[in-house]
Amino acid sequence: MPSKGRNAVGMMIKNELEYQVSQEWLEKFEKSIAAIEKDEDSKKNDYERWKMNRETLQCHLEKLQAEIAEYDRLTSHDSHTPIVLTLDDIDYLPQILIRARMAAKLSQKELAELAGLTEAQIKRYEDNDYEDASFLDVRFVIDALDIKIQKGEFLVPLDTLRRTPVTKEELLSSNQRSQRQQSQKMIGQVQ
Repeated sequence: MPSKGRNAVGMMIKNELEYQVSQEWLEKFEKSIAAIEKDEDSKKNDYERWKMNRETLQCHLEKLQAEIAEYDRLTSHDSHTPIVLTLDDIDYLPQILIRARMAAKLSQKELAELAGLTEAQIKRYEDNDYEDASFLDVRFVIDALDIKIQKGEFLVPLDTLRRTPVTKEELLSSNQRSQRQQSQKMIGQVQ
């Protein structure tokens, strides 16, 4: 899911500015929930709508809290202790690279220098979740971050192997579905 702009909820916090904006949105959601809870007229007159609005805001609030907690965990991690980042699906490799950079307390510029890339490239790669990065550039970033893969398993279901080309739309749709599932999993871990 490309992250051209930061919305209120649903994208990984990648830098201090996005963290500050997320904190502001968190406060807005909390105030909105408090206002809804005080609105007894709406609650009495159209309880279903009131409940739906309340639940929607609460859901966004919890997602944002999970994103903020994840950012805090990464940026406050002891830089002398290895951090384990799990990859349940190859589609999450970009988030692993970004999280590793944040945990290492490296700026995009510092990572670029270590990887032999430009700061503009790293910024673009992170903004687009490495969608347009070459395999070689991804390898440079992995090497610069000194990422070690401890255990990797790849399942190749030969009996159900697809025999038709995958379209970009199908791949992106699958990625977005996977990212929503990952968000839900992250919310469950915070609660």
